[in-house]
Amino acid sequence: MIDFQTPQLTDKPWVDALLRGGSHRGCEYNFTNLFVWSGAYDQRVARVGDFLVTRLRGALGPAYIYPAGTGDIAPVLSALAEDAGQRGDPFRLVCLTLSQTRELEARFPGRFAFTPDRDGFDYLYDIDRLADLPGKKLHAKRNHINRFIENNPSWVYEDITPESLPECLEMDKEWYRRSMIREGLAEERDLGNEGRALRLAMEHYHALGLEGGLIRVYGEVVAFTMGDLLSADTYDVHFEKAYGELQGAYAMINREFARRVRQRHPQVRYLNREDDMGVEGLRKAKESYYPDLMVEKFSAQPVRPL
Repeated sequence: MIDFQTPQLTDKPWVDALLRGGSHRGCEYNFTNLFVWSGAYDQRVARVGDFLVTRLRGALGPAYIYPAGTGDIAPVLSALAEDAGQRGDPFRLVCLTLSQTRELEARFPGRFAFTPDRDGFDYLYDIDRLADLPGKKLHAKRNHINRFIENNPSWVYEDITPESLPECLEMDKEWYRRSMIREGLAEERDLGNEGRALRLAMEHYHALGLEGGLIRVYGEVVAFTMGDLLSADTYDVHFEKAYGELQGAYAMINREFARRVRQRHPQVRYLNREDDMGVEGLRKAKESYYPDLMVEKFSAQPVRPL
C-alpha cells in the first residue's frame, strides 16, 4: 500500500520539482491547490519513483489524479491500481486531460472507460486579452470598468503585502456577511470549503509563493485576488473576491491583476481561472470573457484488469 500523506509545506520543494517535469495547465497540478484544498477533498500525496501521485475523495468517491513526473508511467499506474485494491476501493482516475486519456488508451488499449466532467473543465484566457480587453466581444467589460472608474475616482491598485493580508481577510468576512444578507439567511452558515481554503492560503501566503493584488476605494479594500505560477506559460488564479454592488469591481481586479502578472512574468501566455464547479452564475461569468482554451477533464475506470 502506498504511504499517502496529507500535503505539508515541507513537501512543496519535491512536489514542485516533479510538477516542473511536465507542461501541465490543469489546476490540479499545483502545490497550492493540493495544500489548501486537502481538507475539502481529503487530498494526500506520495512519491512513486520519479512521479507525484495524489489520492483524493471527490464526487465520484475515492480516486487518483493522473501521475505527474518523468519516466515510464505504466508501473506507477499499476501501483495505483494495486493500492486501490488493497484499500478495497475501485481504481479510478480523475481530472485527466484529453492528452492523458489518449496516453492511457495507447498504453492500455480498450481497458479504460472515459467519462467527461464538464463541471471540472478549466477556463484559460490569453493574458493579453484579459489585460487589454480588446475587441467587440469584451466591450461590456470595458464599459463596466469605465463605470467603476467614474463612480470611484479614488480607486488604487496595490500588491498584497504582509500588512494588507489581514485587510483582505476582513474584506472577505464582510463579503460573506453581505452574501448572507442577500440570500436572506438570519444565521451565519459555515464558511464552506472555499472559505477554509482561502484562509489557509492567506495564513501561508508567503510560504506558498503566492502573489496577489487588491483595489482600494477611499482607503478601503473592495476587491482582491491571488494566484501563482502553474507551468512555464500558465498562471493559476486561485481566488478572487469583490463587492458585487460596486459595478465593475470584479472586471477591474481581473484586469489589473492580469496586467501585474504580465509585468512580473513576461513568459506567461495564459491565465487559468479554474473551473466553474457546475455553478450556473459562475459558468456564465467565466464564459462572458470568452476563454481561449478549455482544459477538458475526464474520469477513467478500468473495464478490464490492467
